[in-house]
Amino acid sequence: MQGSLWADTQRSDEASKAPEFDMSELESLFSAAMPNSDRGSADKSSGRASLGHKSDKVHLIDLRRANNCEIMLTKVKMPLADLMSSVLALDDSLLDADQVDNLIKFCPTKEEMDLLKGINGKKENLGKCEQYFLELMKVPRVESKLRVFSFKIQFRSQVADLSGNLNIVNSSSTEIRNSAKLKRIMQTILSLGNALNQGTARGSAIGFRLDSLLKLIDTRARNNKMTLMHYLCKVLADKLPELLDFPKDLVSLEAASKIQLKSLAEEMQAISKGLEKVEQELTASENDGRVSENFRKTLKEFLIVAEAEVRALTSLYSNVGRNADALTLYFGEDPARCPFEQEVTTLVNFVRMFIRAHEENCKQQEMEKKKAQKEAENEKMKLNAQKKDPELLRSQIRSTRTK
Repeated sequence: MQGSLWADTQRSDEASKAPEFDMSELESLFSAAMPNSDRGSADKSSGRASLGHKSDKVHLIDLRRANNCEIMLTKVKMPLADLMSSVLALDDSLLDADQVDNLIKFCPTKEEMDLLKGINGKKENLGKCEQYFLELMKVPRVESKLRVFSFKIQFRSQVADLSGNLNIVNSSSTEIRNSAKLKRIMQTILSLGNALNQGTARGSAIGFRLDSLLKLIDTRARNNKMTLMHYLCKVLADKLPELLDFPKDLVSLEAASKIQLKSLAEEMQAISKGLEKVEQELTASENDGRVSENFRKTLKEFLIVAEAEVRALTSLYSNVGRNADALTLYFGEDPARCPFEQEVTTLVNFVRMFIRAHEENCKQQEMEKKKAQKEAENEKMKLNAQKKDPELLRSQIRSTRTK
């Protein structure tokens, strides 16, 4: 418990901050109350040339694969030679990530390359798929280069998305631990629970499990008109109204509840591995000759910037682990039993229940106020009517005597 909010609560100055409860009211409402619930691989070529049905083009690649390849190429909308120039220049102004990923799907297999190596004669007589494969075959390790290109195109957005989510987790953890209002509310709930369990072994608790927050809505008063959550809101509204807006301290909580730390780890790993592939291809391309000159130059420039960004991202990711652990320690929880995702989800649900209960209390209070006003008005009208009746009677008597 050392270092948790419960350890702070045991200090005399912290304990004195808890509001005093009206025990007679508390016992009458909740003494007998019980919770309602506890809560693919490339296609193989036949190896035989065939004539296309629509032209005299020679097709060596499996027709179904060739047709799919040609459909893909129609979406690129540039000559094959220009296409490969854009790839080697790593020019993402002409190709997007989806297009590059489609090019990767239609890289020739070893069998297909062996088949095309023996081609003699004019390449123009070949089908478009075959011509595309031949263009790819001019570039050493073309599939590796395409994968590096795809990584480069998506790098900025991947880093931005991951960085944004990491910042949300860090901000949420810090906001929760730094919220003095949330801390006071947690201490008030502990005091409320001890007051309810006074005289029992559970009446001197020094803390409670975080998931107990969600059980406040299940514990109903004997008159069944309010829950312990509503009573908590009532006490705070009467004695500590400055705590009612504590959700304003937790601006990142809702967004953090939608994030899985496991997914962040996977994204971090994917970016790190992608950068390793870039380094490997840059080293391998040193022996490619002139065909990869522009590729190497552009990739080297990208790598310098990317490495710096990944170092910053790695540092940010490390902070997430420390902040998640710090939050678990703050609530005195076991990380294996109550991971970060469960903690923030529990708090989000608690905040929603708290806000709803307070709003319902306000509506009920307003209804009772209007009812009291109406009763007061009716009583006033009744009194006024009673005052007017004797005067009316005397007026009638005087009128009779005159006659």
